[in-house]
Amino acid sequence: QVQLVESGGGLVQAGASLRLSCVASGRTISRTAMGWFRQAPGNEREFVAAISWSSASTHYADSVKGRFTISRDNAKDTVYLQMNSLKPEDTAVYYCAQDPGNAGSYNVRTAQSVYEYWGQGTQVTVSS
Repeated sequence: QVQLVESGGGLVQAGASLRLSCVASGRTISRTAMGWFRQAPGNEREFVAAISWSSASTHYADSVKGRFTISRDNAKDTVYLQMNSLKPEDTAVYYCAQDPGNAGSYNVRTAQSVYEYWGQGTQVTVSS
């Protein structure tokens, strides 16, 4: 079973940047797709971005497209989310998750139900 630990969150002003990291342990994530999700207070958890095992494919929610970039370093079993031009509406707890069901695929999936392993989350707060 894989354990995921996110870090890099914090309190920033609108327009600033943050880079979130998600480090895996227990089992390698190098052959599986990974995703980032977020949950704002009072809202449902939502998809943010996903990346295939080889980084060949990525997918973003419309709300973050052009501002956020997902990447990974398989040698370090780490996934990143670079967040630029942050807005107050980006305030949320950010979670990384593993989709083990399509190991080796070049496709990425956005449905939360296929992500089996989740981190504990890291808080991102963007002030106006």
